[in-house]
Amino acid sequence: MNAIDILALKVDVSDQASNCRVGDETVILHAGNGTYYGLDPIGSRIWQMLQQGLTPAQSCERIATEFAVPLDQVEADARIFLSDLLRHDIISCN
Repeated sequence: MNAIDILALKVDVSDQASNCRVGDETVILHAGNGTYYGLDPIGSRIWQMLQQGLTPAQSCERIATEFAVPLDQVEADARIFLSDLLRHDIISCN
């Protein structure tokens, strides 16, 4: 059985997650479990795009362009990042 690629899913930001920008970084607090999660500038940009309703795949394409990084590298890093957010209940996928 093939695993589903998280980049192909619709991502919803948890209503328990609130965030604060600190310069070009973001800090997320999950109110339900008290977890703090810090995002670097690229993670912050992905988070911003997810909040705007972009899909993970669309976010990756924009990141690759904005930061002049190869798309395959952005996608690989985004899979790890999004899986981590999912594991901490900061996002849900469907």
